Amino acid sequence: MSEMTNTEKDPAEWVTGDEPMTGAQASYLKTLSDEAGEEFDERMSKADASRRIDELQDKTGRGQGS
Repeated sequence: MSEMTNTEKDPAEWVTGDEPMTGAQASYLKTLSDEAGEEFDERMSKADASRRIDELQDKTGRGQGS
């Protein structure tokens, strides 16, 4: 069974995906970047930030269900 539900869309399909990332995304992405020892790019779009958050959650082990 897939983890993605019918209500979740791929960030590439978001209507607002090209807009700048939200403040919440920026804050969380900065935290994840720091923990992973990765560079934080404050100019990412919402969609790119979402994908990057997923990548860094995998790398840091954050966001993993128990």
